[in-house]
Amino acid sequence: MDRVVVIRSAETTERQRIGYTVGVSAEACGSTGLSLSYIVVPPGGVADAHWHDGYETAIYQLSGRVETRFGPGLEESVVTEAGDFLFIPPGVPHQPRNLSDTEPATAVVARNDPRDEERVVSYSTSGPRA
Repeated sequence: MDRVVVIRSAETTERQRIGYTVGVSAEACGSTGLSLSYIVVPPGGVADAHWHDGYETAIYQLSGRVETRFGPGLEESVVTEAGDFLFIPPGVPHQPRNLSDTEPATAVVARNDPRDEERVVSYSTSGPRA
């Protein structure tokens, strides 16, 4: 690729029960090594538990407070707030939850996989499921 691409008015969808706007991805602009998205976890919202097959995820929390449960059985947790970065290695089950019942939580999400959603695997406390 030898051109610069601006992505405007990207479509917002719902994935894993949270608002998801893909900015940079293979589909959106021909990216070959990363994706970049904007997410909104609604007040009191909880995403579906999942893990990423073979790629890393970095999150920059723009607003709100989010508890991310992670690990086998989702037994561990961390809380992020505006200005925090969060790194999620490949294969680690996780589930974010907005701690506010009145305000959305927002973040920018980067992944080293341009296909964005293709290798997201659902997770239950008993393990992965199809």
